[in-house]
Amino acid sequence: MSKRVNISSGSEWEGIIGYSRGVKIGNVIELSGTTAMRNGKLVGEGDPYEQTKCALSIIKESLKEAGAEIKDVVRTRIFMKDISQWEAVGKAHGEVFKDIKPATTILEVSKLISSFFFVDIFNNSNSYFLA
Repeated sequence: MSKRVNISSGSEWEGIIGYSRGVKIGNVIELSGTTAMRNGKLVGEGDPYEQTKCALSIIKESLKEAGAEIKDVVRTRIFMKDISQWEAVGKAHGEVFKDIKPATTILEVSKLISSFFFVDIFNNSNSYFLA
C-alpha cells in the first residue's frame, strides 16, 4: 500500500470538521474545495474573477507542497452561487489552464459555506512522475 500524506492549510476548521487541505496517496493528489481565503481573510470580496484567481493560486501552492504542479491537474470542478458570473470565473480558470485543458465542470449551487464566496474549486491531480 502506498504511503498516505495529509497536507494541512493550518486552518482551525481542519480539526473541527476533520479534513485535510489535501491528501496524497501514491501518485494521486486530492485537494479539498478551495475558496478565496488567504491567512483567514477573504480575497476579492464581490469579485468572482479575483476570488477564482486566489483559489487557483492556493491550489498551485498545495500541489507544490505535495510535489506536483498545476500541469498535473486532470479535472476541475467549479461550484458557483451565481452561474451568470461564469465568464469572470472562466477567464481566471483559462489563464491558468489554457495549455493544460483539464476536464472541467462548472455548476451553480444554492449556497456555499459563506455568503461572501462566489466560487469553490475542486481538482484531481495525477502525478505520474512521482515515486
